[in-house]
Amino acid sequence: MARSTAPTNRGRDVRHLGPRHWTWQARAILLSAIWGTSFLFMKEGDRSFVPYEVTSGRVAVGALTLVVVLVASRQPLPRGLRLWGHLAVAGLLMNAVPFTLIAWGEQRISSVAAGIWNATTPLFVVPVAFLLLPAERPTRARAAGLLVGFLGVAVVFGAWAGLPGSHLSGDLGCLGASACYGLGIPYARRFVAKSSASPTGLAAGQLIAATVELTLVSPLLAKAPVQVSAVSVFSIVALGAFGTGIAYVLNYSVIREAGATNASLVTYVIPIFSTILGITVLGEILVWNEPVGAAVILVGVAISQGVLARGRISWGREQPFVAKSGDAPPGAKGVPLPLAAVTTGELSAIDDGGSDE
Repeated sequence: MARSTAPTNRGRDVRHLGPRHWTWQARAILLSAIWGTSFLFMKEGDRSFVPYEVTSGRVAVGALTLVVVLVASRQPLPRGLRLWGHLAVAGLLMNAVPFTLIAWGEQRISSVAAGIWNATTPLFVVPVAFLLLPAERPTRARAAGLLVGFLGVAVVFGAWAGLPGSHLSGDLGCLGASACYGLGIPYARRFVAKSSASPTGLAAGQLIAATVELTLVSPLLAKAPVQVSAVSVFSIVALGAFGTGIAYVLNYSVIREAGATNASLVTYVIPIFSTILGITVLGEILVWNEPVGAAVILVGVAISQGVLARGRISWGREQPFVAKSGDAPPGAKGVPLPLAAVTTGELSAIDDGGSDE
C-alpha cells in the first residue's frame, strides 16, 4: 500500500519541541548533552538507591513522560498482544537489564568510564544484525571497524596489565549493557519497527513493558534505602523525564528534519559531555588510556558505519526521508540503522518514515 506524504499525528510531537527557531544542529547538541548527563545522574542516584531502584524510577518516569506526550499529541498506545510481546522483549533488552547494569557498574567505576563503554554499542549491533537480519551482510569495512573498535576496548581495559583490579566487574557490567543494546536493537528492527503504531507510541509501550517487568521482580531486588538525599531523587526524576523521555522526542525531531545519518553524529559527542561532567562535577580522574581507547572505539564505529568512507563528518543538512510509494524507512530491510537509536535503547528512532502497513 502506498504511503501518504500528508502530515499525520506522527509528526505533531516533534513540531512542538522548544523554540521554533532552533536549528536541528542545536537540538542535536542539546540531545548529546542530555544523554551525556545521564551518567552523572546515575552516579548520583547510586548514592541513595540500589541499581534496580535507579532503573525502576528512571523507566517509570520516562514512561509517564512519553504518555503525557502521547496524550498531548493525541496519539494512541500500540495495539495487539503480539506487538506488546515484542515490546516486552525490547524493554527487557534495551531498558530493564542494561539500565540496571550501567547503574550497577557505576557503583564500581567512574561515570567517565561508563560513558566511554556506552560508545561501544554499535560494535555489538553489527555482528548480531548479521544473524537476525538476512538483508545485512558482512563487509570488509564492517569487519575492519569491529577489529579497530574492540582494540579500543582493550585499550580502555588496560589489557596490557592483565585486567587486574576491583574495577573490572564495573567495566564488564557497562560493557554488558552495550551487549544488551546490541541484541535489542536488531530484535526491535526485525519485529517492531514496521508496526503501524507511531514511534512515540512504540517508545512509550516499550518503557511501560519495562516498568511492569521491573515491578514483577521488585520483591527480589528492592531494598529500603537507609538515607535518601534530595539530589538522588532529583537525579532519578531527571534521568526519566529528560534522559529517557524528552531525549527520545528530541532525537526523533532531529531524525525527521535532518535524516538518520546526521542524527547519528550524537554518538561521537555524548562521551565528551559525560567526561567533562564527570571530571568537573564529580571530581573524577581521567586515566590516559580511557580517552585514547575511546578515540579508537569511535574510529572503529565510524569505519563500521561508513562515515570515513564518505570522507568527512558533516553537520550540514542531509536530505530528510520523504515517504513515497515503494520507499523503506531507515531500519527497514536493507536500510542502514541510525546510530542515534543504537546508543539510547529507544527502538522507535529506527523508523523515521512510517510503516509499510
